[in-house]
Amino acid sequence: MAEYIIRRLLYGILVLFIMVTFVFVVMRAVPGDVVMLQLADAGSVTDEQVAAIKEELGLDKSIGAQLSDWIAGAVRGDLGTSLWSKQPVTQMIADRLPVTLQLTFMSVVMAILIGIPIGVISAVKHNTFIDNLLRVTAVGGLSIPNFWLGLILLTFLSLVFNWIPPLGFQTFAEDPVVNIQQMILPSLVLAVALSASIIRMTRSALLEILHSDFIRTVRSKGAKERVVIYKHALRNSLVSVITLIGLQVGTLLGGTVVLESIFSLPGLGSLIFETVNSRDYPVVQSAVLVFGAMFLLVNLVVDVMYGWVDPRIRNS
Repeated sequence: MAEYIIRRLLYGILVLFIMVTFVFVVMRAVPGDVVMLQLADAGSVTDEQVAAIKEELGLDKSIGAQLSDWIAGAVRGDLGTSLWSKQPVTQMIADRLPVTLQLTFMSVVMAILIGIPIGVISAVKHNTFIDNLLRVTAVGGLSIPNFWLGLILLTFLSLVFNWIPPLGFQTFAEDPVVNIQQMILPSLVLAVALSASIIRMTRSALLEILHSDFIRTVRSKGAKERVVIYKHALRNSLVSVITLIGLQVGTLLGGTVVLESIFSLPGLGSLIFETVNSRDYPVVQSAVLVFGAMFLLVNLVVDVMYGWVDPRIRNS
């Protein structure tokens, strides 16, 4: 297992390098120059002024030299400074990351609590009206864009119930009640698509297990149907569900970029949204690096969890 984990970590480092290099090049290729944005209100701009600011920001070097300098700093734990606020990028990310982690965690928990029970019901009620209704609902959940759903829910709650999430973000440590009120709606919106995927995967995997030989053997021994479903069938079908959740974490993290902006949450996603527009290269590169590392770490944890869910994998 240790050798497997080390191999996956090395593979993850290679993936992170390719991803960061891609973002590094693309950010400098898109229209818009951070130097000209900073000089937008300066009136007439001379070439000397542009050259001086580029030298100050380290943008006078070649892209390859800039990339190698940034990677060398990142290895030492120094992600550079913001081109606009001059704050250390490491501190900016540390301030914003807990919000995104909480949003993602709450979304995953909600999706599991919604998706697995409904998926079990759909499988047990196979080809009935309830099953068909739940399948249609799951397809609807997959089809609705989360940013649109977020806007609709905000509009509906404000017009019908005259309620909007409290303004002025509060951390859970500062005010748990206000924090939950601010996080519950975006977490639910983000969980909709994942819960729909979990419903479909749970139903499919459970149906396959329920028709297997060992389940017929368990039933022939007189086990109660509840024991057959939850102790034997569901546990064996969770490998597919866990795989799905691990793969969907990347989608969840991507969804935070827009949802945090819609719900005014000071998270890492909204930081990316803000800094992409201002071409704050070090912040965007570092935030993407953190997102990528989180995704790879979650998938590594998922692989390790396989052994807990299915002992056959642990012993192989």
